[in-house]
Amino acid sequence: MGEYEEDGGAIRGPKPYIDRQTKPTRTGLVCPDVRGQSTYHSIESRQAEFEGLAGAIRLDIIFSEVLRVREVRPATFLGAGHVEALAAKVEEEHIELLLVDAALTPIQQRNLERETGTKVLDRTALILEIFGERAATREGVLQVELAHLNYQKGRLVRSWTHLERQRGSGGMGFMGGPGETQIESDRRQITERIVLLEDRLEKVKKTRAQQRQQRTLAAIPVVALVGYTNAGKSSLFNRLTGAGVFAENLLFATLDTTVRKIELPHGRDVMLSDTVGFVADLPHDLVAAFRATLEEVTDADIILHVRDIANPDHSAQAQDVLNVLEELGVSSETTPIIEVWNKIDLLEEPGLTLAGATPAGRVVATMPVSAHTGQGIEDLKLRIEQILGEQGRTYQVHVPHAAGKDIGWLHSHSEVISREEPTEKGQDFVVRIDPRHRSEFLERFNGRISDPGV
Repeated sequence: MGEYEEDGGAIRGPKPYIDRQTKPTRTGLVCPDVRGQSTYHSIESRQAEFEGLAGAIRLDIIFSEVLRVREVRPATFLGAGHVEALAAKVEEEHIELLLVDAALTPIQQRNLERETGTKVLDRTALILEIFGERAATREGVLQVELAHLNYQKGRLVRSWTHLERQRGSGGMGFMGGPGETQIESDRRQITERIVLLEDRLEKVKKTRAQQRQQRTLAAIPVVALVGYTNAGKSSLFNRLTGAGVFAENLLFATLDTTVRKIELPHGRDVMLSDTVGFVADLPHDLVAAFRATLEEVTDADIILHVRDIANPDHSAQAQDVLNVLEELGVSSETTPIIEVWNKIDLLEEPGLTLAGATPAGRVVATMPVSAHTGQGIEDLKLRIEQILGEQGRTYQVHVPHAAGKDIGWLHSHSEVISREEPTEKGQDFVVRIDPRHRSEFLERFNGRISDPGV
């Protein structure tokens, strides 16, 4: 992950799993197809995605194989015949790293390394490696390091021999030797570092909460973009805001949440939030570490679920996104979700393809767009505006002259649609109140509210 500056000194995070300082690591990919294992994704799409993950950090991929697994072996995950064949291939192709598209236990990882004679990493470690390379801000580095350490903490039963060459000066000291005393020392150092990181991220969480509170007081709705990695969220964000957020045909191109104000067609302002992409089997430690960032999603007024409708696997990807949202406590019952069917410019027969697509779960609308060409973007803005309008209920409220602070409250917490000329008794307003402010509004203006029939 490299170094980052904090409190006037260099804080050094964990060394990366993969050493790419000299030349690309010669890598073999293994995609186990476990019999009876329930999954939304076809083995072909899983293999293609795993190759994309490995390619995201530009490894030298020598081979990629699907291995049929009748039964998971506790010792090595893969069957003895597969392990033997892999060992021969490792030697023949001079493979330096084996990536396995599965969640390996520490024992399985250690035994596979021993049997194949090369470094072995599982899906979680690879995703952590990608996040470690992508993290650009101090917050991002902290979040990735926390997830990284939680993952490593459970793997200190092993000697870390494949990382010996990375133990030089500047390391955190927990990549040490095989002795039990060293393992306990390493575990203690990791635990202390985790506590420190959690404390710093708690401060980040409080800062974000204050920022959200300011937006709430300003009555600016929040629209959050979510979606599978590489679905085109950042491209859509750029198209809607005119911002220059990094967007590339690359898995996990965006890690750090970006928020921008945009104006909808009839003048209403909203805050648009771009978030980290999701992926199948996203490590729980990673979701936990990024929870402060993802709270932009949990507090959103509308969620735009961006789907790469040109991807043959888009239905399964959409289900993975819903699973992560559920883990975050977000549901369509509480937050309106618009499915944005992106990349329609890549469809050979758009009408036929879109007719065959179905929403994932309950949504308030599906909007076909192309973030690349701009097709459908104005319709999307209008739909966002319409849904925000439907969320708010309209009231007529009377404000006496002596209650001047109430006028300030209305301007801060509602959309003032119209106002009457002041009279001797005060002034009448027609306002639209969002659900989040309704209870406070009803309590504050009790006895002075009527239905304008609007």
